[in-house]
Amino acid sequence: MKPLSVNIQKRMADYQITGLSLASIDQGRISSTECFGLLEAGTDKMVNRNTIFSACSISKFVTSIIAMLLTEQGILDLDEDVNEKLASWKVPGNEFNSKKKVTLRNLLCHQSGVIDPPDSFYERNSMTGSPETAELLAGRTPYCKAPIELKYEPWSDFSYSDAGYCIIQLVIEDAAGIPFTKLVHDFIFRPLNMSDSTFDLPVSSAEKGNFSCGHSKSGDLVHGKYPVYPFPAASGLWTKPADLALLVIELMNSIKGEGSLKLSANKAMEVIESQGCNEWTGLGVFLDKNQTGIEISSLGWGAGFQCVMVAYPFLGKGLVIMTNTDTGVHQLEGIIGEICRDWAVNF
Repeated sequence: MKPLSVNIQKRMADYQITGLSLASIDQGRISSTECFGLLEAGTDKMVNRNTIFSACSISKFVTSIIAMLLTEQGILDLDEDVNEKLASWKVPGNEFNSKKKVTLRNLLCHQSGVIDPPDSFYERNSMTGSPETAELLAGRTPYCKAPIELKYEPWSDFSYSDAGYCIIQLVIEDAAGIPFTKLVHDFIFRPLNMSDSTFDLPVSSAEKGNFSCGHSKSGDLVHGKYPVYPFPAASGLWTKPADLALLVIELMNSIKGEGSLKLSANKAMEVIESQGCNEWTGLGVFLDKNQTGIEISSLGWGAGFQCVMVAYPFLGKGLVIMTNTDTGVHQLEGIIGEICRDWAVNF
């Protein structure tokens, strides 16, 4: 792959980006990592290869892989009514699920019938702490004040949903009897050596040494510096670009039947196949088909952070970009989009 032609440092100044890190994949391996800027504005703490960012909704890509691994083991079934596995909370019955049921498959591709209530799923408030998932779905926490119920018939529409991924987390925990975060650590992070990936923010300042602070579009630090989303499966991941690249490579290898996590080629292919009523939705990823081939992507956008994962699994190419600044515009309209377009034309 040719070197990127965009002047990243200049464009960071133009867009007021405090820190940025990226990892490129070529021929099915990490080909380069690049780091720019600061972990925290007003300091001399530089972003490096081990700097950890909030991945926000790219957490959903990780969730899709753990879900597929558990279906591979027979612990879960993609097309079973999730109420068969749920114990601590159930999807309420109404006119929308009388014929078609909520399943892992339609939850993973945001076509389950669930719509997030207004003003829900924001970052953790130190006064209220982290919610229990069953309580959250029942509408008994400040993070989601309305109980989750179906608003349309499953498979009839698309609605991007954090609540849907909270349901997935609860299905996984109720079926496996093990906390979601431990399952991901044991089944994904540890075997792939994703050593800088976690759902738990360190308590002490010393331990936060490589964690990036979030910044607003004006360059100011966000409240608390390290915004935490207490919904691990939906948006709770902290990681670095190279770690996410390792998971992308694992998916590429699994599609060829050569993965190390024992995800079969058939299950891996399902992740990147069109699902339900939208051809651009896979399982935990979004899809695009162009002259280069099948592109998969996942976007993360939250308080103080923006990031993207994009890959061409059949070409062995990919790119992960993470920033510690919320620009206030969609990723593809800012520096992340510029870098992605530059990368795509330089295959």
